[in-house]
Amino acid sequence: MLLVRFYQAAISPYTPATCRYSPTCSHYTIEALQKHGLFYGGWLSLKRIFSCHPWGGSGYDPVPEKREK
Repeated sequence: MLLVRFYQAAISPYTPATCRYSPTCSHYTIEALQKHGLFYGGWLSLKRIFSCHPWGGSGYDPVPEKREK
């Protein structure tokens, strides 16, 4: 999460806002890692980032809730 926070503070303010999703990919990544842990949260984050292209999705896309066993 430290890398994402660094990106949010040091890089993101100097680039144009072009995110297609709400919440943004960086906020999504932090929430996914907090809810689901490193492996599954990381997988969700990668899926989200790779879907961010002109033919991908857009709009509201929240982190899925953690499933109870």
